[in-house]
Amino acid sequence: MGRYLGIDSSTQSITGLVIDTDGGNMELELSVQFDEAYAASYGVTNGVLDLGDGQMHSPPLMWTEALEALFDRLRDSGCDLGGIAAVAGSGQQHGTVYLGATAATALGRLDPHQPLADQLQGIFSRATAPIWMDTSTDRQCRQIEAGVGGRDALLDLTGNTAFERFSGPQIRKFSQQQPEAYAATSNICLVSSYIASLLAGRLVPIDPGDGSGTNLMDIRTRQWSDRALVATAAGLDGKLLPIQPASRSAGRISPFFAERFGFSSNCLVLPFSGDNPCSMIGLGLVSPGQVALSLGTSDTLFACMREPRVSKLGEGSVFASPDDEHYMALICFLNGSLAREAVRDRFELDWEGFSHALQRTPPGNDGRLMLPYFAPEIVPRVEVANVVRRGLGEADRDANVRAVVEAQALSSKLHSTWMGLAINQLSVTGGGSANREILQVYADVHDCPVQRFETTNSAALGAALRAAYTHGQEAGGGAGWKDLVGPFTRPLAGSTVKPDPAAVAAYQELLPRYRELEEEWAGAAG
Repeated sequence: MGRYLGIDSSTQSITGLVIDTDGGNMELELSVQFDEAYAASYGVTNGVLDLGDGQMHSPPLMWTEALEALFDRLRDSGCDLGGIAAVAGSGQQHGTVYLGATAATALGRLDPHQPLADQLQGIFSRATAPIWMDTSTDRQCRQIEAGVGGRDALLDLTGNTAFERFSGPQIRKFSQQQPEAYAATSNICLVSSYIASLLAGRLVPIDPGDGSGTNLMDIRTRQWSDRALVATAAGLDGKLLPIQPASRSAGRISPFFAERFGFSSNCLVLPFSGDNPCSMIGLGLVSPGQVALSLGTSDTLFACMREPRVSKLGEGSVFASPDDEHYMALICFLNGSLAREAVRDRFELDWEGFSHALQRTPPGNDGRLMLPYFAPEIVPRVEVANVVRRGLGEADRDANVRAVVEAQALSSKLHSTWMGLAINQLSVTGGGSANREILQVYADVHDCPVQRFETTNSAALGAALRAAYTHGQEAGGGAGWKDLVGPFTRPLAGSTVKPDPAAVAAYQELLPRYRELEEEWAGAAG
């Protein structure tokens, strides 16, 4: 098939990943770190502007400058950009970019002899973009839910209750607090569609995967919901770009990038998607029932579903998959490595010592339990940090190590039942996946094999695979999703951990007790 480029515009960096589908390998990965390159010029810390009162923004012009710098680095590394057949990308979900009346014209008239950012300084009706870390829209969330008939009505309509970080509440707040600037806004992009528009030299529609993270899209029709738009802001239907299938190209790359960096004028640009939906593809979840777990700073459970089932308790989010056929369930547990590292550091252990503590303690921990809310938790919703121990001494090193891991595994089982999936295999990635003893606990709790696989960057890889899929389909002879993702998402040889029947029985007995403890304490703290 050829070579494809995936771009991931994340909170702290922008990354380019090139894959070769003929060889089934990742050729090159390069990143531009925002703080290293732009802290002085844009004032960001960790890629973000903290405006106070929960307002977390980033400058879209910084992303613009970083995109150009990324291509400079790719070209200077010897990457043949002229051989790239198609480009797709992912953007940090939920962020919104506000464009004025001159944006479309400016994108179509870019001069390859002038810096990109210099030519686009005047296109924004709002200089900064609220991003997923923003927590300042609680009032707007409640207003939107009321406007569509209540929390459950919004959940059924869009697949999600109103979240402060989602795009709809952010747009509503902007329209209320800066009505003149909102009126001067001709188009509202998501981070993903903004970067795609730069590459295409025209305004690119939003894909259903990222549209799912707005509180504005009908999760079943994969189109904007009139009810949600009306409940959010006046005239919003005329400002949002349409939703386009993720696997249909948005046209060819802008002459700016063809002339400046040597891309072929035939290189396709796809609608970009959100980082979570792209990660789903990059983790190989293209068939219903496939489940992956990322053990990172936060622990995130991803699942591919045939239908958009939702959690009435708000335990997770539902997005459309960029494969344009399935749906993605996502559950985020904030206290992931954060909690494991807190216990490790409390007892002055390294990770080898942490593993030995797990080896020395029995599955079920003799009934000793912990609720590891070292920070406020998302699932279940706990607004105040609170570490709870039952039958567990605070100074009992080995038992505390096992208790934190068992709590995380039991919580992942308890809070994934709403998805209606029988988890018969669990693929795990992230830093915590290197610890075999941790994986053994998950295998025993879920009573299924657990396997490790490595991805350089699951969001960027998923984007590159999307580019390959669409290019192949539009050329009339491309591989299907399973065949395409297979070579890039194989488990590591010898990494499979199988459940132990005795431990499975111990956790089946422990799960109801853990549920009771969580309901007792998390409900009071939420």
